[in-house]
Amino acid sequence: MSIRRVVLYAVLLTAMMMAGCTYYQAVPATPSGPSSFDRAWNAALGAAEDVGVSVSSADRTSGIVYGTRGNQSATIRVYKQADGRVRVEFSIQGGGEAADAIVAKDFSSAYDRRMGR
Repeated sequence: MSIRRVVLYAVLLTAMMMAGCTYYQAVPATPSGPSSFDRAWNAALGAAEDVGVSVSSADRTSGIVYGTRGNQSATIRVYKQADGRVRVEFSIQGGGEAADAIVAKDFSSAYDRRMGR
């Protein structure tokens, strides 16, 4: 075989090998973190724990959490509004107006902290 033929075969073999290579471009991924409801639900449960509310019942489907803090009863409601935003309501009763207001304020601060605000 002549050198010319060997070079020609080498070039053809290289060209055929390169034609078989495929380059797939990576698809940009969007972050698949928790939904806004999940974030709010988890933050509400954590905030309840932070302020000393002992959760006795938590139903994610209905978005309602019941608990107690000493002689106070607490209710947390997490729900999606018509405009798509998530709303969290916290109510506590049984400790007197001033004590209930302090716990509600502490819950709000704990919730905001857990939401990164």
